[in-house]
Amino acid sequence: MGVNQDFLVHDDLRFTSFFPDGATLEQIATGFIWAEGPVWLNDTQELRFSDIPNNRMMSWSQKSGLSIFRQPSQRTNGNTLDRTGAMVSCEHGGRCISRTGTDGSYEVLATHWKGKRLNSPNDVVVKSDGSIWFTDPPYGIISDHEGIRAETEIGANNVYRIDPETRQVDVVADDFDRPNGLAFSPDESVLYVADSGRARGFGFGFDDRRPHHVRALEVIDGRKLGKSQVIAEIDMIPDGLRVDTEGLLWISAEDGVHCYTPSGMRLGRILVPEVVANLTFGGPQRSRLFISATSSIYALDTARRGAQVP
Repeated sequence: MGVNQDFLVHDDLRFTSFFPDGATLEQIATGFIWAEGPVWLNDTQELRFSDIPNNRMMSWSQKSGLSIFRQPSQRTNGNTLDRTGAMVSCEHGGRCISRTGTDGSYEVLATHWKGKRLNSPNDVVVKSDGSIWFTDPPYGIISDHEGIRAETEIGANNVYRIDPETRQVDVVADDFDRPNGLAFSPDESVLYVADSGRARGFGFGFDDRRPHHVRALEVIDGRKLGKSQVIAEIDMIPDGLRVDTEGLLWISAEDGVHCYTPSGMRLGRILVPEVVANLTFGGPQRSRLFISATSSIYALDTARRGAQVP
């Protein structure tokens, strides 16, 4: 029967083998303003995601359908899981990193760096040692659309690490314009970070002089970042990203989901009928790709598996 070519653009014929016969893009939920931060909870077979301007987090499952998980949500953006199954979230409204336990408990993990309030944490990933790595661009403070308008206290847009024992917040990268999505390689030797500097934010348009790429940064001793290189230039601005078990990068952008090799070769693109914000692998085998795109959530079966449970 073959793959439905209506939603695929491939630069390399291998790309079509990444999807089972008959695979097609399915809209599973809609009615949002800006869907973001999808995370799959395997224990409950549930997808959670943010609807930032509506100040709510949603839950979807094949069995129960769509429901509100939390409202108000402090305009939460990115979400992931830690190794206990708790949900770690980036709050634009609270300008913090928070954690929601499997028992429903809630705690704030980080609000400041060196006494200065964070901008608006955007996306987050948890390393196998329990450390939390997150990006902090200003998208939640430049307007009231996705957060609460405010002045930056730090004056920079950094990537941070929260120590799992002391909860100390440290800068691991300070040379990004607007760091956005991030993910570790399967062996955690590389951290990939998208820089969406070209997108100035709601109502501010674009600046073609600014970066719109994904960088690969060497992870040193599990705590610091070293040499860096650009591996993907994406004209339509990269946002979220995930890595599969073989190390391929799946990068969300305005014009769909791009698939790249770690060396920077684009293999293909999934066409999505709305501007894509983020994505995650989920389902019982972590092989179903869930895509948050403007007003909707889309799902697509693949022959790949997400490298990390989050």
